[in-house]
Amino acid sequence: MAGTKALLMLENFIDGKFLPCSSYIDSYDPSTGEVYCRVPNSGKDEIEAAVKAAREAFPGWSSRSPQERSRVLNQVADLLEQSLEEFAQAESKDQGKTLALARTMDIPRSVQNFRFFASSSLHHTSECTQMDHLGCMHYTVRAPVGVGVPPGVVNIVFGTGPRVGEALVSHPEVPLISFTGSQPTAERITQLSAPHCKKLSLELGGKNPAIIFEDANLEECIPATVRSSFANQGEICLCTSRIFVQKSIYSEFLKRFVEATRKWKVGIPSDPLVSMGALISKAHLEKVRSYVKRALAEGAQIWCGEGVDKLSLPARNQAGYFMLPTVITDIKDESCCMTEEIFGPVTCVVPFDSEEEVIERANNVKYGLAATVWSSNVGRVHRVAKKLQSGLVWTNCWLIRELNLPFGGMKSSGIGREGAKDSYNFFTEIKTITVKH
Repeated sequence: MAGTKALLMLENFIDGKFLPCSSYIDSYDPSTGEVYCRVPNSGKDEIEAAVKAAREAFPGWSSRSPQERSRVLNQVADLLEQSLEEFAQAESKDQGKTLALARTMDIPRSVQNFRFFASSSLHHTSECTQMDHLGCMHYTVRAPVGVGVPPGVVNIVFGTGPRVGEALVSHPEVPLISFTGSQPTAERITQLSAPHCKKLSLELGGKNPAIIFEDANLEECIPATVRSSFANQGEICLCTSRIFVQKSIYSEFLKRFVEATRKWKVGIPSDPLVSMGALISKAHLEKVRSYVKRALAEGAQIWCGEGVDKLSLPARNQAGYFMLPTVITDIKDESCCMTEEIFGPVTCVVPFDSEEEVIERANNVKYGLAATVWSSNVGRVHRVAKKLQSGLVWTNCWLIRELNLPFGGMKSSGIGREGAKDSYNFFTEIKTITVKH
């Protein structure tokens, strides 16, 4: 491991200033397994300082015109764009994802989000009604709930969930919580926030099905489904982890899918030729591997990946958290590999007979975040999409996003939606004003 003097030391960002912390947590480079930086281990004191800074910054920032706030958001987008390579390098090193993915998706999408909301905030209108017989006019306004960019508007506090996370979500002056993560963490957030009646937007896990009908265009379907299964090491909440294939094409699909999966190169994130980097942590790697072991114990077959193919890595990366993309068959719908979120490069391929059967099986999990449907029959596409219990359904494609439209899941995959109108509704309070004249 490099000497401690070479370690990056992160600091909290509170009230426009970077502030040190009394204790720190080691953060590991997933591609080497070595400590590369130290992160503040914050607690209640840091949260109290951040909430105080936000509270004091709120009146001035919230009273700015939409045009002024739009200009600030566009300036943030400009700064992100100007430093795209620096941010991409940092994201790749911290998370283990390929540098190419960080350059082409993560940072550009961040820029796109800032620009989109900078524009959309200018175009929302309020409602107005008149009651002439009572001499009254009613209108609505949107009152901001959260804050934005001058000192105190944005505060970043690092730390663990049990310490800093609980202090934040249970703070009486934090009015709403937008959280992306696991269902158990969301349950804890709900418990802690309930006494304060906080607004919640929870984007949680998924066990996302891909349904491949016999009339699917496999030339497009197979590469897209490999990508939807293994992009970012499968560490995307929208990744496919259950693939239902109609029996008449099951053998052909499986053969071609495994061949395509084996072509996905796993290696150091900076290599432009690799398709997958390292998983986020050693503990998570072991968790993902444990699912493959459990599948084998249940009598499943592993076609490629973990325990079947050899992973070749440079000497410096031998201790990194790498895993080959893994395809499992001969597994029951009741298996944990078919019902629990693995959040790694593991997918299960199973056959089905009829449309009605596959809809029932696809819906037979507690999650309902995303699904994909592959068919050339337009009527079937609409029929199936309507019946699937998923907040998002892609047909003959995957991960094409329109920021104007709602994003979120059903069942245990979350509460609420975000998107242009939905984010506007969530992050503001609606106020009705009656004026008698």
